[in-house]
Amino acid sequence: DSCETVAIEFMGKTYRVSRNTTLLGALLEIGWDSVRGKGCLGGCCGACAALYRLPDESHVRTGLACQTPVQDGISFSLVGQFPAPKPEYRLSEITDPKQALFDLFPEVAGCRSCRSCIEACPQGIDVMRGVWHAVFGNFGAAADLFLGCVQCGLCTRVCAVGIRPFLVGVYARRVQGALLTEGSPELAARICQIEEGAFEAEWEQALRSLETPSPHDGLSS
Repeated sequence: DSCETVAIEFMGKTYRVSRNTTLLGALLEIGWDSVRGKGCLGGCCGACAALYRLPDESHVRTGLACQTPVQDGISFSLVGQFPAPKPEYRLSEITDPKQALFDLFPEVAGCRSCRSCIEACPQGIDVMRGVWHAVFGNFGAAADLFLGCVQCGLCTRVCAVGIRPFLVGVYARRVQGALLTEGSPELAARICQIEEGAFEAEWEQALRSLETPSPHDGLSS
């Protein structure tokens, strides 16, 4: 079975590739030359967002090329990072996170609950629920839902009203972590110690150890 091949269509051209591979593996197999669209190869970075259509289907699906297996007759293309505008903000200047959400992402109020973002997400995240959690100020729940987001931007690509869920998720996580979560007193105390130079001697010793040649340097294995 490992020697069997299937026909795929990429960017309008047909190729034969191994049956037991992914869309991205197929591109590497045919020698596709590109510096974009290839990242971790493990479904973590979101660099290989893809649009694909299966045989005998008219609708186009979304996914990550490194996680989507090839099928005979599959047609696909890679899509670059969606050029969604990224709002600029300073967490230290935000006094009302919920109001700031509407100032930074005014389109969230227009969500139609169509679930397109959920269907597009290759991570299986309930994107719509995450956005609504943020809209109602429940940033902790929103942050938890978006924890697995890989920033591929496919949710924004399919949104009819231009919501940027993957950036809303980033905002929710930052707000929850920096503004709404009670800080650890132990961590605060340790930071004060570091700032006061309590560990300078240990730090200098660690740096000197990096400069000292290892007795194993130059030895062949």
